[in-house]
Amino acid sequence: MTASYLSPRRLIAGRDEHPLGVGCRPIGGPAINEGRPVGWAHVDDSSAVDALLRAHALGATVYDTSDVYGLGHSQRVLGRMLAQVPRSSVRIACTVGTYKGTGQHAYSSLNLFRQVEQTQENLGVKHLDVLILAHADFGPHDRYLDEARDTLKALCDSGDITAIGMRVPGILSAGPATSDPSAGFWGSQTRYDFLFDQLNPQVLSTTASPPEPQAGHTAAGGAKSVFSFARRRGTATTMIHEPLLQGLLTGKYRPDSAFSPGDVRSLYTPAHLQIIDRGLGALRNRFGTNPQALARVALHYCLRRCPDSIVLAGISSPEQAEANFADLDSEMTDDDYAFAERTYTALRNELGRQAASLVPR
Repeated sequence: MTASYLSPRRLIAGRDEHPLGVGCRPIGGPAINEGRPVGWAHVDDSSAVDALLRAHALGATVYDTSDVYGLGHSQRVLGRMLAQVPRSSVRIACTVGTYKGTGQHAYSSLNLFRQVEQTQENLGVKHLDVLILAHADFGPHDRYLDEARDTLKALCDSGDITAIGMRVPGILSAGPATSDPSAGFWGSQTRYDFLFDQLNPQVLSTTASPPEPQAGHTAAGGAKSVFSFARRRGTATTMIHEPLLQGLLTGKYRPDSAFSPGDVRSLYTPAHLQIIDRGLGALRNRFGTNPQALARVALHYCLRRCPDSIVLAGISSPEQAEANFADLDSEMTDDDYAFAERTYTALRNELGRQAASLVPR
């Protein structure tokens, strides 16, 4: 890798990783959790395993999954791949907290122990490199926070997990000085400062597709990006999800595209899909209409915009793995980066106007 923004990156202290990791939601297939789609389209398991192996052969070292992806199926498919490569050659990050099963709360001590044990069984491994908490809800008045903190420490002490992570919104609003999520400031700097002090996470995980606000963005009211938060905290590294906006930035999907009820992309309306399809027109004119070309633009844009983060791109076939890792030794020019930035900003603004038009008046 020749471009400076494509150099190895830190996930856990003392370990350098390939900057492009693998997101494992697509290999889990369709799934519904608490009435909401959390999965993907159906994928042949053998093709998915081949895709994971191909990504590994191309240099991928970080694989990110969740207990809610396919309700465990993503983990089991990833486990088939892990059985064929040295465990020391990969880092496994797993998010928990969205799926609580029959438990009282996702972050109860019993549920956390159970989910880690089940994840290890699904993956066929004895330890997880990073365990990421999916959200900031620890129950009314943070009822489960103390036991979650103690449980996470116990899991670290036992060697079941190496590092703790937190899922954080891309933009943290400037909220009042309260630590209780019942006050409604789930994504505030104050809230996450409090949780950071309580849990001491080493990794922050966030969604940051190209249309999202810039890494150094400061919004009205003093809101700061998760990257500013991580820099201020110093010890935290970041993982980036959805660099292709769940595949929509590849241009493969049109306004009339249909997704299965268990596919998370079914939440997009035809109006959203039309805006995205139209917004990609300028990129098609400059870089080509091939979905692989548009995917390359989006991935290089995210890798350059977030030079300290592991960027996670989903794959479901060996061909997709090849496309994602192709040309990573060639640098995106300044002109191409600026052009992509203008295009993605215009797309973000258009999606924002669409969202505002749906707000009841």
